[in-house]
Amino acid sequence: MKNQKLVLAAGAASMLAAITLLSACGNSSSSKQDNSSNKDFTVATVRWADWGNDYTKFPNQLAKEAGINVKWNTYLNADWGDKKSTLMAGGNLPDAFMGSITFTDQEIAQNQSNFIPLEKYVKDMPNLQKAMKKNPALKAMITSPDGHIWSLPKEAPMRPIIANQLFINKTWLDKLGLQMPTTYDEFVKVLEAFKTKDPNGNGKADEIPYGTGNFDPTMSYTLPFGVLRGADNSNEMMMLKGKPAYIRSTDNFKQGIEAMHDAFTKGLIDPELYTLDPTQAQAKLMADTETVGVSVGWTTDATFGKNAKDYVALPALKGPDGNQYVMSDPDHFNQGRDEFMVTTHAKNVKALMKWADKFYTNDAAIQNYYGAFGVGTEKSGDAYKVLKPTGDNSADTQAWINSLRDFGPKSWDNSLNDKVTFEDPTNGDAQKLKMDAELKQYARPAFPSVTYTNDELHTNDELHTNDELQKIAQVYPDLSSYTTQETAKWVTKGGIDKDWNAYIAKLNQMGLKDYLKIQTGAFDRYQKALGK
Repeated sequence: MKNQKLVLAAGAASMLAAITLLSACGNSSSSKQDNSSNKDFTVATVRWADWGNDYTKFPNQLAKEAGINVKWNTYLNADWGDKKSTLMAGGNLPDAFMGSITFTDQEIAQNQSNFIPLEKYVKDMPNLQKAMKKNPALKAMITSPDGHIWSLPKEAPMRPIIANQLFINKTWLDKLGLQMPTTYDEFVKVLEAFKTKDPNGNGKADEIPYGTGNFDPTMSYTLPFGVLRGADNSNEMMMLKGKPAYIRSTDNFKQGIEAMHDAFTKGLIDPELYTLDPTQAQAKLMADTETVGVSVGWTTDATFGKNAKDYVALPALKGPDGNQYVMSDPDHFNQGRDEFMVTTHAKNVKALMKWADKFYTNDAAIQNYYGAFGVGTEKSGDAYKVLKPTGDNSADTQAWINSLRDFGPKSWDNSLNDKVTFEDPTNGDAQKLKMDAELKQYARPAFPSVTYTNDELHTNDELHTNDELQKIAQVYPDLSSYTTQETAKWVTKGGIDKDWNAYIAKLNQMGLKDYLKIQTGAFDRYQKALGK
């Protein structure tokens, strides 16, 4: 538990520090943004690793078509925290930031004096307008409650409805003569066989029936109980009977944890589940002698490495309520905001936005996700092909080398997915979409990518703050830290039934009711924006 607690604490401190730092910076003037014939722009972006500058080739091609020149400032994510502070404090801003990896919602909101609202430019972006008409969620997720638009959205191509997935060692099932489990009870019996019948055949009792993977292991195990965790930035909200709910305060969660503790006491779950760091967990998943029976990840290759061939997707298990569940959160995993922000430094913003609008076509989306035509992709008629990687690169690395990949503005018509083929059948995206075809029928609505207020209201000369972002930044890290500690205790030592009422009271004391009120209000506004 120690490692998880430290990560959560660091994340909360980082969020609040960023708000404090950035709130004092910037110039609020934006009146001169359009009175210029400037054609030269500087754009800053952040990359996970140093994959070179080939990713700029396609965006620069679009810039040439738009009649502008773009100079790129590329930062590594490992360095960005410190460099971001220096850059913003110094005021020597680029004209725009590309990619949601650069700033969080909170940072943009607290630093609005350094950014310009984009709604008047968005009106004159025909490609983006077409994308938002086809998918109204794009407009809903970028429009603040006050009507301003501070960033542009994305809708990535070739994305699944399902998210992370449980995988099971099929080789072990076959060796032990076991059928694939279809219910939670059958799943537990399989885990018991994995523990007691030496499926790896080394004569040692070293099997870990259920182990840590690449996603929250607790939420993944309790999935059959209707515990539907989304992406990290969904703040552990889910939809329950049509209403927003905080996962760790639901009866679904309580029931799931009780079952998980029972499995833990039987030795079916890795005793180091809450103490392993990612490197240690990966070492277990990719060990020469396989010891893990079931774990969670995006695809088998991303989760088990060289052992991937022995694992297959676990079916959507039927839970105690008779329903089948999968992890699904397309609003957060496949779409997003904060992909393009324009600063007050920019001159001739109309020209800059003309370039940004060119990203919102199907041709542009697939090239800005896998690489330009002739490099990472090809187009023939109305069909597309994703090319196999070159050299020793994986398909994912090849895509990052040749494109902005997950980041930057883009939109994609999902009806075109059937017109895309992969030259490399082992491509992770191809594998994921194959799983998706079988499992997406069980997906349920997830908590959407809502927006929050960030303002101060003056009534009768009195100041009333209505800053939902600030309140979430204050309350959620404490809720998350406390509930995560309690969860680990309950899984390993039990006691959730005895502690539950006091636990809920403690959450309410920490601000859960206000937190849920904010989330419900934001959800209602989002639904209204969609016309629902």
